[in-house]
Amino acid sequence: MICKDRVVIVTGAGRGLGRAHALEFARQGAKVVVNDLGVARDGTGDAASGPAEDVVAEIAGLGGEAVASPHDIATEDGAKALVALAVETFGGLDVLVNNAGFLRDRMLVNLSEDEWDAVVRVHLKGHFLPLKHAGLHWRAQSKAGNPVDARVINTSSGAGLLGSVGQGNYSAAKAGIVGLTLVASAELARYGVTVNAIAPAARTRMTEDVFAQTMARPADGDFDAMAPENVSPLVVWLGSTESRAVTGRVFETEGGRICVMDAFRHGPSIDQGSRWNPSEIGEAVTVLLAQAPTPEPVYGAS
Repeated sequence: MICKDRVVIVTGAGRGLGRAHALEFARQGAKVVVNDLGVARDGTGDAASGPAEDVVAEIAGLGGEAVASPHDIATEDGAKALVALAVETFGGLDVLVNNAGFLRDRMLVNLSEDEWDAVVRVHLKGHFLPLKHAGLHWRAQSKAGNPVDARVINTSSGAGLLGSVGQGNYSAAKAGIVGLTLVASAELARYGVTVNAIAPAARTRMTEDVFAQTMARPADGDFDAMAPENVSPLVVWLGSTESRAVTGRVFETEGGRICVMDAFRHGPSIDQGSRWNPSEIGEAVTVLLAQAPTPEPVYGAS
């Protein structure tokens, strides 16, 4: 019960990772706002409350407390209403898990502007706006003298950290989420808020085609390394009061593995104390690259 009585928002919580997170938070004593539009894997189709309501019913069956949210979190009004629902229903907000998203995969030369905009909107804008309005709530609480011990867990991806062929829109959005996480962790620390990100790998609607080709489901009783429920314990711990010393970090997680990602850092450098001549650059770069680690390959690259 490491999240007992904490109020948690999980976006995209009707299925997959979000559903697993919401259920595990409930098992650990949290009160959960289950946000989901109920649309198709590519974000198309009419919004439906069914998936969110189903998860709320599952939480009630566990003896927990939850409420469904139909809000579009990639709109200002929707994100504001989502945070207000948590505060009005449960009396506050302690944890925001930004998880909502969908895919529209194409090679770059075939990627339409609409497919770019839709994916960047739901992933990147859909992280920014709930984070903004949760941050406004926590800032107001802090300024009013009320103690704040809040958490944000964002959802990036290996595609955002290393790139993924055929997913230029998704990779760009997920990389942007890492940058947003770093900035938010620095800006919100003064109000008692930590901000971290995960880069999960699991079998969900978004990834089922990939994992169907690369990894068969295990036999009954065997450990299912690709089950979304494997990711949720880390997310729940990051949402607990135990994690207050951890912020601005990105954790890769799948199966039973947790890895702290070591992203961009200042590497080898040469400073000659004056402006470079273009003809000198090639030799300098050759020296620098020889001293630097080789980048990990882009997913799907031959």
